[in-house]
Amino acid sequence: MKRFISSSLVFALTFLIGTASFAHSASPAESNKAVSASTASDTVDVQHVIDAYHEAVLAHDGTRLANLFIPQGSVSVNVLSDDAYARAKAKAPDTEKIRVGRLRRFREAGFHLKGQLQSDAYTFAAEQRRAIASLYFDFVFVVDEKEQNRGSETWLLVKGSDGWRIAALTYLSNPHMS
Repeated sequence: MKRFISSSLVFALTFLIGTASFAHSASPAESNKAVSASTASDTVDVQHVIDAYHEAVLAHDGTRLANLFIPQGSVSVNVLSDDAYARAKAKAPDTEKIRVGRLRRFREAGFHLKGQLQSDAYTFAAEQRRAIASLYFDFVFVVDEKEQNRGSETWLLVKGSDGWRIAALTYLSNPHMS
């Protein structure tokens, strides 16, 4: 199934560049909460997750964004491009090329970027097989009309009893460093 995106749909996950990695393991109370009507409609199929993700990031809506991930905690892997790694290492010798984190409670952490967000996705590929789906795209991330980052991203989504959720994100980033 390759129905997932129109060419005009944009993404903005890369706001995570420059923000802290978040650790999260849902408490039993969080895992057992009833799914809100908004979340239920956001996760009815893979296309709804993509659309809801896009809308939540552009609106700086951390609660809505957090509800798109599996409640047990989703894995995030950020790999710096060779150029970005060399630039970052020159500034801070202890910089790591690969950062692994767990996405958590966006509604509590909030968004660290201010201003008008825009991101364009291209070279898009998607595949869905029963209760798993994968997405791949290249991106250019812009804040207040200035390019901040570009790279490639992949998502793994899973379908549970309460709809589709994002389980893992891996992205190669080449952020501009000032």
